[in-house]
Amino acid sequence: MSAPPTDRSAVRPRSGRRPIPPLVFLLVLALAALAVWWNVFDTEGELEAEEAQACASASAAPPSLDPTTVALRVFNATDRAGLAQEVAASLQERGFVVEEVANDPTEREVTGVGELRHGPRGNDAAAYVRLFLPGSGDFLDTRATATVDVVIGPDWAGLAPPEEVDAALVAGASAAAAC
Repeated sequence: MSAPPTDRSAVRPRSGRRPIPPLVFLLVLALAALAVWWNVFDTEGELEAEEAQACASASAAPPSLDPTTVALRVFNATDRAGLAQEVAASLQERGFVVEEVANDPTEREVTGVGELRHGPRGNDAAAYVRLFLPGSGDFLDTRATATVDVVIGPDWAGLAPPEEVDAALVAGASAAAAC
């Protein structure tokens, strides 16, 4: 017996549609998705870099110390008589402990606003005092104490205003909090 005839043939005739436009659409869609994800990962990398930079600046920010815990010696390296005494009085008004006031006992030439001399144990104290003496140089010596020498230079104009010091401390604290 023979199979009943069906109106379906074994081979389908072509519908006349081409497969290229749907493939192009899928390719464009895939490229758009790739671009979006590329942008997401790139932005995430930028945010991580910004956070790392903020943390680095926070670690470089001066510590917030109590001025009564910072021991200073104030030296005058200028020709202006009595300048060390004036600066020492201003620092004492801000709460610092001034142990000695004199002319600079060293032969070092001091330029600019002045310099902060300290040993390794005085790094934090010097960083804190630098807020009050913007533009001062830094000289690391071998002393074993945390005492910081404030050496007044020829371009001395005065201590930083309390508002600037407070703003710098707040900026350092907020950067540290962001880490």
